Amino acid sequence: MKFRAVIGAIVSMVLSAGGVSGQEARPVKIGVLTDMSSVYAAHGGPGSVEAARMAIDDFGGTVLGKPVELIFADHHNNPDLGTSIARQWYGEGVDAIVDVPNSGVALAVQRLSREVKKIVLFSSPASADLTGLQCSPYTVHWTFDTYAMAHGTAKAIVKSGGKSWFFITADYAFGYAMERDAGDVIRLEGGNVLGSVKVPLGTSDFSRYLLQAKTSRAKIVALAASGRDMINAIKQASEFSLIQDGQRLAGLLMFISDVHSLGLRTAQGLLMTSAYYWDQNEKTRAWAKRFFSKMKRMPTMVQAGVYGAITHYLKAVQAAGSMDSDAVMAKMREMPINDFMTHDGKLRIDGRVLRDMYLYEVKKPSESKYPWDYLKLLQTIPAHDAFRPLDEGGCLLAPRE
Repeated sequence: MKFRAVIGAIVSMVLSAGGVSGQEARPVKIGVLTDMSSVYAAHGGPGSVEAARMAIDDFGGTVLGKPVELIFADHHNNPDLGTSIARQWYGEGVDAIVDVPNSGVALAVQRLSREVKKIVLFSSPASADLTGLQCSPYTVHWTFDTYAMAHGTAKAIVKSGGKSWFFITADYAFGYAMERDAGDVIRLEGGNVLGSVKVPLGTSDFSRYLLQAKTSRAKIVALAASGRDMINAIKQASEFSLIQDGQRLAGLLMFISDVHSLGLRTAQGLLMTSAYYWDQNEKTRAWAKRFFSKMKRMPTMVQAGVYGAITHYLKAVQAAGSMDSDAVMAKMREMPINDFMTHDGKLRIDGRVLRDMYLYEVKKPSESKYPWDYLKLLQTIPAHDAFRPLDEGGCLLAPRE
């Protein structure tokens, strides 16, 4: 799709109170760059835009006496299109870009962000490379990454006896990073990877890939895919009797929206690692109910992360007394992160937000007592165990001995 063809899809909404013209005060601009229509729309997309709107409204709609303006666009999972939109936005005065599902798009936008010295707040992309060799002083990787998912879900499965693995892997940056990081954990814990197959993004027919997984005879068939792709793979797995013949599926990046789409009868027993679950405590429930009133569905960790990232960013702008990216990033690293999904979080120099993560198991239908009652907590994973140590990522911003 040509960039010109999607210009019309970029919608701008002024969220502050009226009465302040552009001549009196340049607005603070935040852009939500997301997937509004494809494989990742359910866990990001319109819900991410609504979460951003809620964050700005809750902050009061202004910062440093300036109105806060929100715009959003669909990058269609195309790195060239995503970069073109981001370049136009930064050129038009957008101060920070948020969300950015699809690690390929995120890595491309991060390169541009570093070049123009503008901030990007990632909630959706998973690749741990964003804070590794590709790290940037203007990146905030807010919610989760492939390292954390592997050290939650994959590690738990190996420890419970799932020693042999076969990967069905999304054929782009996220899938590669997920298979790499999970494979490292599997081998470290005494398991082995028997093989893998790469699957194009947006695949609807997984039959050939599931057949390869079945013939591998691996105990665990790992889905290093996400969103609609993973849902399709899980639904189609029953056609090949994988579970009936003794194999087990592992969705390495799952969201509450995926469980809702699959239904508990299909999803029961699956393990998932998350930074947020709506029914975790009173604070998570309170925010989720506000979100539900607007979207008629419970929020994912990505959407909760968009809210948290924008809130922390606006607090940092206020504390810095400036829109200068370096000054704001310094305040974001200095200030602890405390909100309904994060307690005493910390933004590290490589851009990684350190927070506790949570290992959940999807409930059986008989265990669910009310709508969206889908998960039971198995383990809290402390931040220092959930995320890669700073000195192991290869980030050039990390201090040297």
